[in-house]
Amino acid sequence: MATLKLADGTEIFYKDWGPKDARPIVFHHGWPLSADDWDAQMLFFLSHGYRVIAHDRRGHGRSSQTDTGNDMNTYVADVMALTDHLDLRNAVHIGHSTGGGEAARYVAHAKPGRVAKLVLVGAVPPIMVQSEKNPGGTPRAVFDGFREALAANRAQFYLDVASGPFYGFNRADAKIYAGTVQNWWRQGMIGGAKAHYDCIAVFSETDFTEDLKAIDVPTLVMHGDDDQVVPIAASAELSIKLLKHGQFKVYRGYPHGMLTTHADVLNPDLLAFIKA
Repeated sequence: MATLKLADGTEIFYKDWGPKDARPIVFHHGWPLSADDWDAQMLFFLSHGYRVIAHDRRGHGRSSQTDTGNDMNTYVADVMALTDHLDLRNAVHIGHSTGGGEAARYVAHAKPGRVAKLVLVGAVPPIMVQSEKNPGGTPRAVFDGFREALAANRAQFYLDVASGPFYGFNRADAKIYAGTVQNWWRQGMIGGAKAHYDCIAVFSETDFTEDLKAIDVPTLVMHGDDDQVVPIAASAELSIKLLKHGQFKVYRGYPHGMLTTHADVLNPDLLAFIKA
């Protein structure tokens, strides 16, 4: 297992596959998952000759189960430490859901030469929670419900999310993959409850507006219009208006977890953007 020990003692688990002189692609996972959620993408891009890197965010997966530092600025500082450690240059960063926010903030503040392109998939920016400035957002009571359910019975809560809205398995015509549900649950349960609890506020309340405005590399925004977790109207449709060099691709009827359920469609689209 490859791990990076940070200044505060936190150990970050990461995968680094492929030729070290190949173009790097860095993957940022969603809540409450791990680098394993990128299996379909990492194998695909590895087969196309890329170097692929994915880490478990602090408090998630096989990284340290931190009770502090569970905030977006620290998450991004951890990514900066990892990209410095691996000396990644001209990289493509791809973020899903919470990882989309992490990737956006990293790219907005990355050192010159580190980043070439960015992809946001079902991503949380600009900001999820509803407010006077963001009337179309998700009511805070929804996220309070997440916290209550996590604290009461995290195992059942994660099973309900994976078997329901995350992959659209609650739709009448959905083809349900039991293994996909079990794998989501497995990833969630190996992370730390405190970090996952804290991260609900991080992914729902962090404002990425200024980060999006500051990004100066080509950015592809990909979103399913049946995303029940991060509704498209309050996320991607607003983000694309803030990006200087944005491209927007909508996937009709696709769910939040479309990178898994429709990897056969999204992977070639990702490859085309990277190669363009």
